[in-house]
Amino acid sequence: MTLVLYDAPRCPYCARVRIVLAEKGIPHEVVEVARDDPPTWIRRKNPPSGRVPVIEDGELVLPESVVINELLEELHSEPALLPSDPVARAFVRLRIERFDELGNPYYAARQGTHGALGDLAVVLEGLERELADTPWLGGDAYGLADIAFVPWVLRAEHVLGIPLSVLPALTKWLERCLARPAVAAEAAIVATLPRLV
Repeated sequence: MTLVLYDAPRCPYCARVRIVLAEKGIPHEVVEVARDDPPTWIRRKNPPSGRVPVIEDGELVLPESVVINELLEELHSEPALLPSDPVARAFVRLRIERFDELGNPYYAARQGTHGALGDLAVVLEGLERELADTPWLGGDAYGLADIAFVPWVLRAEHVLGIPLSVLPALTKWLERCLARPAVAAEAAIVATLPRLV
């Protein structure tokens, strides 16, 4: 049986899973789900919200992008997207665990909350300082930490109009990410989204 990804093309959480599936060359089918009005059947796969992404493979039905990507990493170890060293893996997971530092101001800015664009800019400046010392968010190699953040960084620039060019280390990181076909494919999706600012 082929793995199925229940997906919404505009969703950055789904983008995380799309990128990992592409990086690992995992065969799969895609079923698009309307995010604004999820059908009843997807609510049964991820109750009660019906949010995507969800993967299904035989008896396995699993939601949540971070959990899905960890499972895909364990089931398909090549190419590795987590370091082999347990301590280094822990720090990658810590980086992903702290994603809300970016996600919260991003969504507040999308909703037009006063001051949220400034808050988001501060978080991006923090990523800039971090990436001045390391090529990737997880250390020396591209992996799950970069995949966890890049969909929102792409959207911050295109959808919210935040100029990343003033952040040279972040810009170079994004260029390295975009050199990967899986991330470039996501950037093509982001390019079709309407600008909000």
